[in-house]
Amino acid sequence: MRRGAPKTADDRREMLVQRMRDVADGDRAALHEVYEMTSAKLFGICLRILQDRPEAEDVLQDIFVTVWARASDFDASRASPITWLSTIARNRAIDRLRQIGRRGEADWGDAPEMVAEAPDALGQLEDEEDRQRLAACLDDLDERAREAIRSAFFGGMTYQELASRGEMPLGTIKSIIRRGLMRLKGCLSQ
Repeated sequence: MRRGAPKTADDRREMLVQRMRDVADGDRAALHEVYEMTSAKLFGICLRILQDRPEAEDVLQDIFVTVWARASDFDASRASPITWLSTIARNRAIDRLRQIGRRGEADWGDAPEMVAEAPDALGQLEDEEDRQRLAACLDDLDERAREAIRSAFFGGMTYQELASRGEMPLGTIKSIIRRGLMRLKGCLSQ
């Protein structure tokens, strides 16, 4: 059963953490609440990567099947729920993109339907302090790592696309991102 709307970003985050725990315990109503709280954001990630609405809708369904099956893998001490869910969404969308072997043009004629009336889930679940900390830690990285991480994780580019764009071997771009993520993790844990 749905509780009253949380007042602060911390309250919303804690509510989502609790609902994820409930999903791990087999609570279908909790899965529905997680879907309501996050589906707009996750659909946006899928649509940005796939640029195809029906494919993004299919991937969104796959995401929540995965959440149902793997909710017990979620660890609130390691990542926020929206970060964990966004990572699943990004990976599923990239997998689907590889599966279909193409990148279609977005159907921007449907864009007005996708605009949410309320702030998106990420805006609700992450407070300004976390965003500022992440931005500061990203700014501390060398330019090559910073841009590669931003392009891959916020821009939806695959490692192969980054390697091609930067005219470097795939292994090199993977190493740059891996080292950058390790430095980013160290910075964020301070």
